[in-house]
Amino acid sequence: MVDKSEWQGNSGETWAAEWRRTDRSFTLLTERLLERTRKFRFRNVLDVGCGAGELSLAMARGRPDITVTGVDISPQLIATAQERSCHLGNVDFVLSDAAEWSAEAGIQPDLVISRHGVMFFDDPVTAFANLAHQAKEGAPLMFSCFRDIALNPFFTEVIRLLPRVPPAMDPTAPGPFAFADCDRVRSILEEGGWADVAFEEFDYPMIAGTGENAVDDAFGYFCRIGPAARASAELDDAAKGRFHARLRELCQRSCHAGIVALPAAAWIVTAKKGS
Repeated sequence: MVDKSEWQGNSGETWAAEWRRTDRSFTLLTERLLERTRKFRFRNVLDVGCGAGELSLAMARGRPDITVTGVDISPQLIATAQERSCHLGNVDFVLSDAAEWSAEAGIQPDLVISRHGVMFFDDPVTAFANLAHQAKEGAPLMFSCFRDIALNPFFTEVIRLLPRVPPAMDPTAPGPFAFADCDRVRSILEEGGWADVAFEEFDYPMIAGTGENAVDDAFGYFCRIGPAARASAELDDAAKGRFHARLRELCQRSCHAGIVALPAAAWIVTAKKGS
């Protein structure tokens, strides 16, 4: 489980330091989300769990006529996003919990978006209810989240290399696969005040390494922020050495044309604020 305290501590620090790698890993998903935003009419965007700001920044750069607000609970990630946005006047990043965030007077969001930032809510119904309360009437909601872990070799292929596979997580606990179940997500959103919930499957290669030293790059990614990074760091030297050897082999097998990538499977979820 990755809870609020983790994002405000070690996880936030690591992801802030590695924002270039995390943004790169989601490249095709980000492009798909940006493409989907063209179906909506909006002026004020709220990016929930914005992380280091990639989606917010891309929208602000491409649409100078809109305003974008990114919110996240990690002070390290918000600081990184603010640094990256210093040249843009139409984007702002705020340290806030989505369950508590309030829109400025007269500037309600008419689009709420998130790239994999909503699966970590401690109380998802409360968070989505607050977002609905803050949004304009009829405002669309769109976010991405992982589908079932079994459909995500980016995770399973790395995790299985560990000496012992970690026990299965509670599927309702905050974490990367907390929103894999469509029925659960639909129930959460409808209870939180959102209607017309729909799901689109989106499969994409999740990039771990690129360039002349793509295998080394990917190996560093998986050791630093990949799905088994924390578990592997706790291994003794001998077990860690065996894991690293297997991990490097996986990176080599997964390297094609200077890119190391493994398949990932996401939902793109849409809804609108109910009446």
